Amino acid sequence: MAAPRVFPLACALQQYAWGKKGSGSEVAQLLASSDPLFVIEEDKPYAELWMGTHPRGDARILDSRLPQKTLGQWIAENQDSLGPKVKEAFQGRLPFLFKVLSVDTALSIQAHPDKALAEKLHRQAPQHYPDANHKPEMAIALTPFQGLCGFRPVEEILTFLAKVPEFLFLIGDDAAAQLRQSLGQGPRVVGAALQSCFSRLMRSEKAAVARQLSLLVGRLSQQGWAVLAGAAGSLEDACGELLLQLHRQYPGDVGCFAIYFLNPLTLQPGEAMFLEANVPHAYLRGDCVECMACSDNTVRAGLTPKFLDVPTLCAMLSYTPGPGRDRLFAPTQSAQDPCLALFDPPVPDFTVMKVEVPGSVEEYQLLALDSASILLVVQGMATASTPSAPEVIPLRKGSVLFISARESVSLRLAAEGLLLFRACCLL
Repeated sequence: MAAPRVFPLACALQQYAWGKKGSGSEVAQLLASSDPLFVIEEDKPYAELWMGTHPRGDARILDSRLPQKTLGQWIAENQDSLGPKVKEAFQGRLPFLFKVLSVDTALSIQAHPDKALAEKLHRQAPQHYPDANHKPEMAIALTPFQGLCGFRPVEEILTFLAKVPEFLFLIGDDAAAQLRQSLGQGPRVVGAALQSCFSRLMRSEKAAVARQLSLLVGRLSQQGWAVLAGAAGSLEDACGELLLQLHRQYPGDVGCFAIYFLNPLTLQPGEAMFLEANVPHAYLRGDCVECMACSDNTVRAGLTPKFLDVPTLCAMLSYTPGPGRDRLFAPTQSAQDPCLALFDPPVPDFTVMKVEVPGSVEEYQLLALDSASILLVVQGMATASTPSAPEVIPLRKGSVLFISARESVSLRLAAEGLLLFRACCLL
């Protein structure tokens, strides 16, 4: 009997403290739906589901013909499963890590290094930067998903400097004046002024940050955040509310002030943002599907108890201001398949396909790709079959399927429709 090339996976759960707790977590719901033995504990966080071969969470193969195998082990022994282009380009490794995130409290003010910086950081501090790979990533919302992403337009930052004296105190009059004078002088001058302001904030003494934050929080709490501006619903009002939220989660943390530099962004289900190297960001709340290069390299500077590397973050960032809506990454709708939308970022490591099949369709054919892929069922039930094997694989919410390169998979739907996400590498 031929060795299986399409098989279900049991994937790694990460219970980080910032994750949503209990059945409120999409991660927990996916696991409980796909595994009848999985019991959700309502007081425990369920933060991330890792689908891939990363050493910290290598998926287990759920196939009796492949006992005790992890996906990473199997791919190492079956290199043709990757597809020839992927095998050559990525030295015989699966190049992406697929995830589901359920975020309850903010993840750090952070950015991811490019390859050159990742190699340098890994050499210098492997305990903090565990590999030499870059980590571009994409988040696609499953529920309304809040985050911070990229630097705001300079005009907005100047508004906060004028109306939030505690923020101005930490930046300083000289740096604020430099930013004001940079307007209209070209991206290099603006970027240098923005870097100066952001660096002054992030390098502020802890005692000064705590004191100014205490003053601001006290003012907002006693008088309402509308004290920052006259009109309710203004930009300053919303940021006052967000600052109080972050301060409750991370009291006295300099990252609370970062909201005055970074764009707030709320993705609606199905919307995405792409984070290339050196883009500052933070996830705040919600559930998403995430795909990234297979790396765990993150440079952090606030809103976290983890290792902070402020000098590296301030030096590496892309200081290119712009409105938050510019950070949205729109998919391409397939001209041949009305059920298929393609999130194809400008990096070679990964592409994500969203497949939404209506309940009126009885059978759906997944594309045979020149790449290994990982399929996640988010909604619905079906059975999967392949021409090369007689076995039928049952799929339901939370099921994860590995599909070798050039394998054709047919899905027979139950009465309801299907919502699937499929990670792959299209070279």
